[in-house]
Amino acid sequence: MTGSDNLRAIEILMVEDNPGDVRLTREALKDGRIWNRLHVVEDGIAALDFLYRRAPYEQAPRPDVILLDLNLPRMDGREVLSVIKTDASLRIIPVVVLTTSQAEEDVLRAYNLNANCYVTKPVDLEQFFRIVRAIENFWLTVVRLPSPPV
Repeated sequence: MTGSDNLRAIEILMVEDNPGDVRLTREALKDGRIWNRLHVVEDGIAALDFLYRRAPYEQAPRPDVILLDLNLPRMDGREVLSVIKTDASLRIIPVVVLTTSQAEEDVLRAYNLNANCYVTKPVDLEQFFRIVRAIENFWLTVVRLPSPPV
């Protein structure tokens, strides 16, 4: 990251319908080393509304990274991933699939839709924290993310 990156929070969009997973992710990121703002939407339609800044998200920031569950109400996470990765204005945003599915067909489909990585949510609480912190460490400190458009 450059010095100018340190002047703003990293914007994270979490697309997740499970309030427990949202709470655990918030806790894990709160204790992290990176200044971040976690934005949460509960379904695929709301995710696209956020990304395209449609009501009620007209003032939404462009996320630096997206944490995407696959099994969502209204619009499936796979469909959301497909829209993101086929839109020239969104495709450079890294998408981390964070889901309970361990099905090989889900893993393959996510990568075929150009997911940046696929992580299966652990059921163990401490392991969940470790996974979220590992995602934070890799995507927010190791990887150089593109600067947001001006």
